[in-house]
Amino acid sequence: MAEVKKTAPGGTGPGEAPGGTRGRGGGWTRFVTARPRLTLLVALVLTALAVLAGGGVADRMGSGGWEDPAAESTYAAEALERRFPGSRPNLLLLVDAGAAGTDAPAVVAEAERLAERLDAEPGVDGVGSYWSTGSPALRSEDGRKAVIAARIAGEEKDAAAVLDRIAPAFRGAHGPVEVSLGGDLAVRHEMQTVIQEDLLRAELIALPLTLVLLVMVFGSAVAALLPLGVGIVAILGTNAVLRGITEFTDVSVFAQNLTTALGLGLAIDYALFVVRRYREELATGADTRTAVRTTLRTAGRTVLFSALTVAVSLAAMLVFPQYFLRSFAYAGIAVVLLAATAALTLLPAALVLLGDRVNALDLRRLLRRGRAAGKAAPGSEAPVSEAPGSAAGGDGDGAGWGRVAALVMRRAPVFAVLTTAGLVLLGLPFLGVNFGTADDRQLPVTASSRVVQDQLRDGFPGNPGGGLTVLAEGRATPAQYAAYRERIGALDGVARADGPVTAGGGHAYFTVVPEGETVGAEAQRTVAELRSVPAPFDTSVTGQAAVLVDSKDALGERLPWAAAVIVVVTLLLVFLLTGSVLIPVQAVVLNALSLTAMFGAVVWVFQDGHLAGLLGFTPTGDIETTLPVLMFCVAFGLSMDYGVFLLSRIKEEYDVTGDHEHSVRFGLRHTGGLITAAAVILAVVMVAIGTSRVTNTKMLGLGVALAVLMDAMVVRSLLVPSVMKLTGRLTWWAPGPLRRFHDRFGISENDSYNPSPTPGVIEVSEELRETASSRQ
Repeated sequence: MAEVKKTAPGGTGPGEAPGGTRGRGGGWTRFVTARPRLTLLVALVLTALAVLAGGGVADRMGSGGWEDPAAESTYAAEALERRFPGSRPNLLLLVDAGAAGTDAPAVVAEAERLAERLDAEPGVDGVGSYWSTGSPALRSEDGRKAVIAARIAGEEKDAAAVLDRIAPAFRGAHGPVEVSLGGDLAVRHEMQTVIQEDLLRAELIALPLTLVLLVMVFGSAVAALLPLGVGIVAILGTNAVLRGITEFTDVSVFAQNLTTALGLGLAIDYALFVVRRYREELATGADTRTAVRTTLRTAGRTVLFSALTVAVSLAAMLVFPQYFLRSFAYAGIAVVLLAATAALTLLPAALVLLGDRVNALDLRRLLRRGRAAGKAAPGSEAPVSEAPGSAAGGDGDGAGWGRVAALVMRRAPVFAVLTTAGLVLLGLPFLGVNFGTADDRQLPVTASSRVVQDQLRDGFPGNPGGGLTVLAEGRATPAQYAAYRERIGALDGVARADGPVTAGGGHAYFTVVPEGETVGAEAQRTVAELRSVPAPFDTSVTGQAAVLVDSKDALGERLPWAAAVIVVVTLLLVFLLTGSVLIPVQAVVLNALSLTAMFGAVVWVFQDGHLAGLLGFTPTGDIETTLPVLMFCVAFGLSMDYGVFLLSRIKEEYDVTGDHEHSVRFGLRHTGGLITAAAVILAVVMVAIGTSRVTNTKMLGLGVALAVLMDAMVVRSLLVPSVMKLTGRLTWWAPGPLRRFHDRFGISENDSYNPSPTPGVIEVSEELRETASSRQ
């Protein structure tokens, strides 16, 4: 498609703004372009300091964080740990006696010695066992295995250190028995180790693949290295930030996965946008410094604006009390802002030093010359196109996207209806979502702690440590305790109620074993019923099912606030970008539609178990409660990232031409390939994260990869142009007060922003004239 040639009022050319201001820049722009070596030196020093500061950050992170700190279940758990450390064991020694059986004299003697040794270990409390209590819940149904239970007290990191110290002394063969370690603490500790190993593998997969894709996108090997460098700086800087945050609060180890994914993905997005615009400016004949300054004032504004929208989406997770979600907000905000900062400082400085050499080692140009030489007559020289947007920096490769936009807008109602219906259909499985909590089945079946938990789940009459505990506070008589135990034992869904175990000061607790799954729907109903049973003392319920109930309540209570933050700020930011009332609403609705496929796939694959064998995970029939919230915030922010790139280019053209349909075609033509390339690269990074052996990480990586691809290839390519065609010039309407507000405070990529375009200054190409004639 031929280019629309824009001439600004006053006779300035395409490389200048009115008054010759094209080459000017703000103080920061002048500093970066005037002192590029100093800028890079400072960045190198800061990055080296970040490497030192962020070293060992993973060892200071936790693998939990799904509990609401203010919930009843959390209060009861903390009180029980203080008063009755043996009531909530987090370490289980599975003692396998083999054919001899658990009651053989030699087995009994060895088990008692193991329990005594464990009880003598510093940091270990509340040791109990089948041999000391005779509880049938602590012996397997076949009589071959039994459990020694204990509690390792203290903060998560301190407890993990104790486990590391004592595990080698207890794991393995001991006379007539074989000992394996399980329990919540062992599961979480092994999960943390697996995540760190998987993250390293994901980085080793993602980095070379990303470099190959960047070379394919840019053609130039030199240009391809720039986004990768920005991403590495963002990741290292974020690790240092997280290391500092761990000094003040808990941070989940899962957040490191988001750091890697967004650090590479967003850095590549921003660098692609900046380098592409820089090459376009070079192609107009601008010198290096002028091209960089113009790029910073145009594409740089969009990058900064995009970073704010993504950061706001991630910041919404701060309203939730669970540190698992808050950790992703810490990591996400840090990596987004660092990626944008690096793209707007290090990258321009590097471009100033490189100049035209940013196109060096252009592999695609060599291929084009080879093909042209093969087609040319002997002795002739075939010209190589250097149009702006090609590999060398032009838009000659965007004609296909322009044709796509034209086709979509010619059949706008059809594309709008069919695309929307398809996205809604893909999201229907999410209507059957069941929420649960993460357990050992997140780990691969070969993980040692998972093996122990599987045996406890399948071979024992009651899953040790998996029931409910009722804390009773207040003085009561033995008869009152007994009457209360009978009432809770008679509840539907309760298999057995034991207790009380008492302590001084009017404290006691009861253990309740629910029927069915430990955290299933029946166990959750039992929690509600237990909390409603009248008692002559204060009661509070804890246990896995109680934690799940409280977590769901906390999420449900705060979800509207998080959604309001995202929607309101998104509406405001998109209005500042476009000056339209309708476009921000469209952006929110279409972004939400782009996520339907992700949520539908999450339920169809990870809850219902389709493709479980291929992807290598164990379906549990539910989705961890916090994951949909996390995935929504991440995917929505990334969708806004691509939406801002497209809308900014459409708005830039509309400000100059006033031609709505042409501006939409122009925007998709100039950003379609860019957005698709960025989405594919980010999807590769997310799929690499999705190779994790931990189910939640796998779900996050693959789900967000799907959402990103759907947004770039379906929503931005089909739904946005069709909807904008249907809304026509009404798309840009705003009431007078808001229009004046935008004129004063709005953001525009166009240096020569003109809110009232003058058709007389536009030279329309022959192709546009032919298109207009054909419509007539």
